[in-house]
Amino acid sequence: MNDDTSRRAVQAVWQDFRADAETLRPTLYRFCRHLTRTPWDAEDLVQETLLRAFASLATAQDSPRNPRAWLFRVASNLWIDRVRRREPQPAPDETRAGAPSRAVREAAGTLLSQLSPQERAAVVLKEAFDVSLDEIAEILSTSIGAVKAALHRGRGKLAEPDVEAARTPTPAVLDAFCGAFNAGDLDRVAALLVESATVEVVGASVVQGRAKARTTVLPGMLLGSARMATVEDGGRADGIHPRLAQGVLPRPARLEVRHCHGEPLLLSWYQHRDGEAVRAVTRVEIDEETSHISRIWNYFFTPEVIAEVCSELELPHRTNGWSSPCVKPLS
Repeated sequence: MNDDTSRRAVQAVWQDFRADAETLRPTLYRFCRHLTRTPWDAEDLVQETLLRAFASLATAQDSPRNPRAWLFRVASNLWIDRVRRREPQPAPDETRAGAPSRAVREAAGTLLSQLSPQERAAVVLKEAFDVSLDEIAEILSTSIGAVKAALHRGRGKLAEPDVEAARTPTPAVLDAFCGAFNAGDLDRVAALLVESATVEVVGASVVQGRAKARTTVLPGMLLGSARMATVEDGGRADGIHPRLAQGVLPRPARLEVRHCHGEPLLLSWYQHRDGEAVRAVTRVEIDEETSHISRIWNYFFTPEVIAEVCSELELPHRTNGWSSPCVKPLS
C-alpha cells in the first residue's frame, strides 16, 4: 500500500468516525462549553477530543459501551491537563473588577473561575447532564467519595455568573480587511496577511502562507456561496451537499466587524432568497510588529459557535454542518 492509498484509507476511516460522532457532537460541545471560558476554547476542546478519541480506537479492544461517557472522559482529561499546565490565575477580584454582570447562558449556571478543574467537571456532569455519581467517578477516574467531595466544594463556590469581558478596540487592519473583502479585491485582502500567515477553516483544513491562502481559503470565504447555490433540491451538484444551500444566492459574502466575548470578530453575511444571514464567524490574530494578520480562524463548520455568537448578538444565522468532505477548494 503506497502513501496516497494509506492516507486515503485513514481519511475514509476518519470521516466514518466523524459521521458516527456527529449525533453526540452537540452534547459534547455543550459539555466543553461549560468547562471553558469562550466558544473558541470549547470548539478547540471538541476538536482535540475527537482527534484523541479517534486515535485511542486504534489500541482499544472493544468499542466503548457508553460513547457519551467515553467522550466526556476524553474531554475531561484533556481539559484538566490543560488547566494544570497553565500559569496560576489572578485572584478573582483582579479578573472581575469593574465589569458588569451578564445573564447566565446555561440553565445549570456558570461556574466561577476559582473552581478547580475536577470540581468544575464534577459539577457540570451532575448539574448540567444529570450523570450518576458512579459514572462521574468513572469519567474522572476517581472514587465516588472524591466525586461527592468535589461536588460539595464546587457547589459552595457557585455564585454569580460570568462577567462581560472588557471590549478590545477594533484594530485598523480589520477595517481594512473588511473594506478590501467587500470590494472583492482578494489581492488587497491577502496583502493584509503576513507572508507566513496561517489560515484555518476550523475542523476542515489549514493552509500556511499568504500565497496559499490567496488561492484557496480566501476565495472560498468570498465566493463559496456561488458553488453552494448550484445545489439542486434533494440532490448534489459539483460535490456540494444539499444541507449547505438553505436558499443561498450566488452573491459574494459580506464581512462586518462585531464585538462578542470582548474581542472583534468578522461575521460573514450571505444573501438568501429570504434575506441576509450570518453563515460564518472569523477570528484573527494580529502581528504586533507589522500590524498585519498572522492567523485566521474561520468558524464555518462549527454550528454551535455560530449559533452562540449570533444569539448573543441577536443576529439571524444559518449553519453548515460539522464537516466538509464534499466541499472542494476554489481556485
